[in-house]
Amino acid sequence: MSSEPSPIVIDYFTDVLCVWAWIAQPRLDELHRQYGHDIELRHRYVDIFGDSHNKIPRQWGEADGFEKFSAHVKKLASPFDQVTVHPDVWLKVRPHSSMQAHLLLKAVELVTGDHVAVETMALRIRHAFFCEARDIGDLSLLLNLAADEKLDSGSLRNVLQNGSAIAALSNDLRSANELGVKGSPTWVLNEGRQVLYGNVGYRILSANVEELLKHPGSEASWC
Repeated sequence: MSSEPSPIVIDYFTDVLCVWAWIAQPRLDELHRQYGHDIELRHRYVDIFGDSHNKIPRQWGEADGFEKFSAHVKKLASPFDQVTVHPDVWLKVRPHSSMQAHLLLKAVELVTGDHVAVETMALRIRHAFFCEARDIGDLSLLLNLAADEKLDSGSLRNVLQNGSAIAALSNDLRSANELGVKGSPTWVLNEGRQVLYGNVGYRILSANVEELLKHPGSEASWC
């Protein structure tokens, strides 16, 4: 009796505060619609805005860096009809770090063991920041968002407190370094043989998935 082929695993490295990852959300949704159970998408995290209050003024100017960066983010998103950015993003609402949200998402992963639950929560966090201009660096807000998604706050707090969530996040950061992940978003396929970084068009993503579906990973190397 033949067994079902294993799904194509995609390690999707992002920072929740990265506007390019927000812009990529419709492409992520389309991958799920087109390929369904043929792919297994694992949300993993990379440190881009781990210290935003040092990063942004350093790169955009001490006096008005946040104002400039806010305008830049809105300009990047403006050509994309499906992407909303609230006027207060980075102008009035300036999260200190994305790492608190990444830590909460690893907690969700540990508690639920469900990629769909993690993806739903990641989208809720991004929506809270980019559409609602809420400070997703605040743990209390993150736990409230998790409660809205019917996730058990006690279980989440337990893996946050016992160190297992931060260990899982550390694993993501170490893996990103080992795989040479340069930024957010980065799609890693075929056990690291295919790495797609940045504003990658949907046709390129689809072509890479199609190739792996036609030619499994065992055939990827001729050596």
